[in-house]
Amino acid sequence: MLFNENLRNFLINFINYTFNIMATPILSWTYKSFEELSKTELYAILRLRSEVFVVEQHCNYQDVDGKDLKCHHLMAWDGDNLVAYTRIVPPQVSFAEASIGRVLTNAKYRGIGAGITLMEKSIEKLHETYGTRPIRIGAQLYLKRFYEGFGFVKSSNEYLEDEIPHIEMLLTP
Repeated sequence: MLFNENLRNFLINFINYTFNIMATPILSWTYKSFEELSKTELYAILRLRSEVFVVEQHCNYQDVDGKDLKCHHLMAWDGDNLVAYTRIVPPQVSFAEASIGRVLTNAKYRGIGAGITLMEKSIEKLHETYGTRPIRIGAQLYLKRFYEGFGFVKSSNEYLEDEIPHIEMLLTP
């Protein structure tokens, strides 16, 4: 486990208690290159990214940026429902380093620890795909502590991206 185990357990128990979650779904995880994605998977990804980043965060921006074609895509499914997603970005696409982007959890599934597992698996898959190397992310500022739980450290000043405060963070193996 990459995330601090005590903090992970505390957060999951706190969330479960707070929201009175009775059962956590058993998620199936898939990891595919863009070419391997089915039309249905691609539709689910783009729909959920739009729900979270455009509608929920009230941010009008061009989500389809051409990078998806070069990336791998990590997805967590509960049956036909896309629960969580990241895109694993190769070096020299977003940053000199490899990156993890478009990190999201479906609002209907928040509070079950899927985001923590998503990041753990994303780091693992990135290292399997591109070797054990530093990972740079552009993180929304309010998620700084979340990413610090995986060992990421702030590596830039705050900046605005689509009117949302962000920072770059770096994980060095």
